[in-house]
Amino acid sequence: MLEKIEQLMQEIAALHAKNAQEAEALRIKYLSKKGEISQLMNDFRSVPAELKKEVGMKVNELKNLAQEKINALKEGAAGTDATGAGSVDLTRTPYPIQLGSRHPLTIVKNEIVDIFSRLGFTLAEGPEVEDDWHVYSSLNFADDHPARDMQDTFFVESHPDIILRSHTSSVQSRVMEKTQPPIRILCPGRVYRNEAVSARAHCFFHQIEGLYVDKNVSFTDLKQVLLLFAQELFGPDTKIRLRPSYFPFTEPSAEMDVSCSICGGKGCSMCKGSGWLEILGCGMVDPAVLDANGIDSSVYTGYAFGMGIERITNLKYQVKDLRMFSENDVRFLDEFTSAR
Repeated sequence: MLEKIEQLMQEIAALHAKNAQEAEALRIKYLSKKGEISQLMNDFRSVPAELKKEVGMKVNELKNLAQEKINALKEGAAGTDATGAGSVDLTRTPYPIQLGSRHPLTIVKNEIVDIFSRLGFTLAEGPEVEDDWHVYSSLNFADDHPARDMQDTFFVESHPDIILRSHTSSVQSRVMEKTQPPIRILCPGRVYRNEAVSARAHCFFHQIEGLYVDKNVSFTDLKQVLLLFAQELFGPDTKIRLRPSYFPFTEPSAEMDVSCSICGGKGCSMCKGSGWLEILGCGMVDPAVLDANGIDSSVYTGYAFGMGIERITNLKYQVKDLRMFSENDVRFLDEFTSAR
């Protein structure tokens, strides 16, 4: 048996393989359960007791030699193809590795949601195909309000009461009619308006709106929450200003501007020299809206605010064409890989 072991050691030392397939065949021949070395292990039981120690050591030496030799053959064969030519390692991951990323609108939406969630707001969602009551009537829109015009809203021709929601305020209405205060929700989602597609407008875009209803809610509460939000999103030195405005569902209403983070308020092309950028609308919930949705306006007050996610994304990343957000151009999306 010692002669057989010595013969195998010489045979294994002289092994060579042109490719990985040949190296694997040699492993099977010598190291598999039915290979040459396994057969020696089976014959070991017939070795006389006085020789078992010597033979056992030789068998282990042979096994280690075979393992090291075949591993070396595999490593050497990994750099060649089936014909033995070239230097391609077929076991390596292809390079460069394409990294995926979240869409820029999703990045900004998640950032906004994270800020307000730390202020106690929870997410609420609703359908994109809505009815007139939740989109308009329950929110104090008069029957002749311009927003009901066909130029702004997509209506279903066979069912004029069914529309594509033009704002996510419909989610606020759905929550209020089923939930009694305190209510503190954030409503992100896609909305639709019948507008010509251009660099500055699209027939669909994304909004995120907030609603807080409870006892003794004031405009001061709204202002402080929006200031904290602006400073978290654009930086601690950000300032805000509120300008009087009009919305059917809030009274009083305001538009909120933030100091331009690009020029520091000195004036640039982005802020058109004013030093300020408009980012959202807000106001105190009109008592008529509370009553229409089953909440007693003599007991509760509330505030609401809403912003376009595309608008915020434009300000953060200076994207000049809204159409780029929906064209799925990989070159554009790759720019946001590090921003996720």
